[in-house]
Amino acid sequence: MTPVPIDTSQFDGRRFNSYSNYFAKQFGGRVQKISIDAGFSCPNRDGRISTGGCTFCSNEAFNPSYCRPEKSIRQQIEEGIEFHRQRYRRANKYLAYFQPFSNTYKPIKELKNIYEQALEVPEIVGIVIGTRPDLVDENILHYLNEIQKTHYVVLEYGVESVYDETLTRVNRGHDFATAEKALQLTAHYGIPCGAHFIFGLPGESKETMLRAADIISQLPLTTVKFHQLQIFKGTKMAEEYLEHPGAFHLFDLEEYIDFVVDFAERLNPNIVIERFAGEVPPRFLVSEPWMKLRYDEVLVRIEKRMAERGTWQGRLYQQF
Repeated sequence: MTPVPIDTSQFDGRRFNSYSNYFAKQFGGRVQKISIDAGFSCPNRDGRISTGGCTFCSNEAFNPSYCRPEKSIRQQIEEGIEFHRQRYRRANKYLAYFQPFSNTYKPIKELKNIYEQALEVPEIVGIVIGTRPDLVDENILHYLNEIQKTHYVVLEYGVESVYDETLTRVNRGHDFATAEKALQLTAHYGIPCGAHFIFGLPGESKETMLRAADIISQLPLTTVKFHQLQIFKGTKMAEEYLEHPGAFHLFDLEEYIDFVVDFAERLNPNIVIERFAGEVPPRFLVSEPWMKLRYDEVLVRIEKRMAERGTWQGRLYQQF
């Protein structure tokens, strides 16, 4: 099977299908996400599936300071807009990003109330909903499809791995078939969907991770986020790592850069890459020092490596 010919002009001068270019086409300029903690829980924590949660999970590590459930949704948005205006002065449109835990894990009546509080804020042009693939149904998707008539909507699923053995090992609480079904159903309703994957989970080699590119490429995804495995203080995985560090393969920086370039070469070029790596405040980490670098620094190095290798997203993509 030969690689599919790629028109790299769709990347607007970059070597991958970037999130910033995607939103520039959607909205005519920069759009910034405002994280919101609306007080959701997770069935993998509250006993419906498990009480342990995913072994790698630390939502606190990703929450900005303004994002607290005791604040109203409007207050979080207003504080988030002020925060990002200081940091990203070009942004004048915002997406309400329901990020911590599982943001479809309430009855539909409550979901409507929560989402619509965000959509009432004039600067908000849409919502991004982070959730699990086992927590969507046709009622939710029908409602979100109605919102699309006036606002941008995207469902962002935590998938983490395409391998069931890995998902079981990290106590994810669902299999990959569940993720495939959720993505297909979301796409059927015409709703953009994203997925999150972690590179370096226990039991996965670089070869098995690279093979996942072929599987991910066939999914009806609009966007993807890739993170290197980061081990957070206070998690079950941190306990495992401290007890048996030899059981984990944590990428060093140069190795990871080469790996994600290899992965991007195999990835469907129509999928927008939102992130190549994760970034959290160093105080949360017990793992490798390079993971304390800012994401922008890592991205510069990834793009430089792509240029050095004369490659781009989808160069080796094969359509099955």
